[in-house]
Amino acid sequence: MGVIPRCGERWFVVLPDCDAALAALRRLRGAACHVVPHESGRPWLIGCWDADRARIAQAGPVRLALLGTCRASRAELRLRADRVRTAAGAEDLARGVAGCFHLLASVRGAVYARGAASGARRLYRAAVGGADVVADRARTLAWLTGGDVDPAQVAARITCRESTPFPLDGAAVFRRVRAVPPQHAVRLDRSGRAEERPWWQAPPQELPLAEGAAGLRQALREAVAVRARPGQVWGADLSGGMDSTSLCFLAAETGAHLVTATLESSDPADEDAGYARSAAALLPRGTTRLPFRIADLDPCLTGLADGGEPDDEPTPKRRDFAQQRRIRAVLAEHGAGRRLCGQGGDHAVLPPECHLHDLVRHRPATALRRVAAFAALERWPRGATARCLADRRGHGAWLAGRAALLARGRVAAGAPDLGWGPAMTPTPWATEQARQATAELLRAAAADVPPLADTRGTHRWIYQMQQAGRVAVTYEQCGMGLEMPFCDDAVFEACLRVRPQEALSPWSYKPLLAAAMRGIVPDPLLDRTTKGDASAEWHAGMKAQQPVLAAWADSSRLAAAGLADRGALRRAWLSPGTVPAACGPAVEALLAAEAWLRDVEAHPLPDHLKEHPRDCGPVP
Repeated sequence: MGVIPRCGERWFVVLPDCDAALAALRRLRGAACHVVPHESGRPWLIGCWDADRARIAQAGPVRLALLGTCRASRAELRLRADRVRTAAGAEDLARGVAGCFHLLASVRGAVYARGAASGARRLYRAAVGGADVVADRARTLAWLTGGDVDPAQVAARITCRESTPFPLDGAAVFRRVRAVPPQHAVRLDRSGRAEERPWWQAPPQELPLAEGAAGLRQALREAVAVRARPGQVWGADLSGGMDSTSLCFLAAETGAHLVTATLESSDPADEDAGYARSAAALLPRGTTRLPFRIADLDPCLTGLADGGEPDDEPTPKRRDFAQQRRIRAVLAEHGAGRRLCGQGGDHAVLPPECHLHDLVRHRPATALRRVAAFAALERWPRGATARCLADRRGHGAWLAGRAALLARGRVAAGAPDLGWGPAMTPTPWATEQARQATAELLRAAAADVPPLADTRGTHRWIYQMQQAGRVAVTYEQCGMGLEMPFCDDAVFEACLRVRPQEALSPWSYKPLLAAAMRGIVPDPLLDRTTKGDASAEWHAGMKAQQPVLAAWADSSRLAAAGLADRGALRRAWLSPGTVPAACGPAVEALLAAEAWLRDVEAHPLPDHLKEHPRDCGPVP
């Protein structure tokens, strides 16, 4: 498998079957490589995509498209299309198709569109010229509608020390653009009106570990096999961690030729490289191992001042973007155009600790033993732990309570993480304006937005998986050629089916993945209990970028918008070692938001919408 040719930048817009949609077509046509019509002849699907990552079929009045990674052939999809009677009926035919893709359908002009439940394929919608349209990129719709950046949504991404809370994490950061929740599908009728309905819900969590591990093993096998084929050359991260190591051994099963990439830290306490060497020695002969000494690569945050095309939202990709480009270039020299990556493994196979809140009501004896073990391991205060376990508030009431604390700049100190979401500890740089704006968004969500599942544990597990999916979207759209099988919906669901108290243990590391890979990955690699840490490299990168960071602090867009205190922002960037250790990811989110605002300012027209010659061949 050589380097995959690019057909412009990958993007698409789905249009309803009405004349009002022609306004969007006229503005997008010059940037599009392909236009696929409805049965009526009006445009349905417009954009640019690589032919080998698109399955588009037609049967009478039916048009089906699977865009992304999938096993179904065009011939198979054509047979399936022949059995579709309604647009929503396309969902039944997509079940059992391995991979990660957008599902799009037009049946007699009625449109159905959805992404991935994991969030690894996103959708947005907006009203353009009197009709609702759907796109895979928020920036596309922001440009079409003239939607500017929403300061309140930016505030939500820098105000909490932990990750952005649900449901603000998935919201569009542009006015006039709505993010479609991953578990929802959009229907467009022939008048151009959009309606959202759920297409996915969490499966029951009933399987014991052994049975659930068998399901995960099958799902991961299929997720890797749909990508890596016999005789192809595939890159693969081999960090030494359990996630990437599992993918490497599964890829070796397919008969693909592997070219593995291992980052070797200069930290003598980091065991990752040693485990990676052990794994490489046990992979089939013919595997090419490429070690990359971090000291020989560009430091973290290299190219920060260079800017670039912004993503749909602030992301921390600048952290290792230069390193990833270098690794991709070397892999391409060895014939590997795409590579397997273990991103999402931690999120998928490790349930959140808040499942203990659910367990204590159904199996109190088991729950209390585990609570005692986690409390000893993580030093939970006894009183705060008891109060968290006794808290019976539903999602809306809990979220409203957190919004009130955030608005006052307070947080429950020392409490274990057993709520419906992260603690929402205010960051030291968030201004009163930022805190109040975030709290207002949370209050509105508390009244209108249901949780992702009925219980805290399942809700938080889905939430953390969708965080991984957002990262997958970022790397897919910036053309890094990364494939993340742990973010496939089938893998996502296989993990969710397992009893969470058996998938997370204070006495063992990743028991679900270890059980799934037993007999495929050698036991010594599955019995590892440690995990590498790249914080030293991040601090070194921050130090190397101090001249840029000092200039950015003086001209901060966040400070100018009233969202960040300039003095606290300066301390976080120029002396990150002086902020609490728990603020490390928050400092990175702060920097990502500043970089993103600068990039949006410098790139009013998205690169993927610039006109270019249509040299990519006919519509598939």
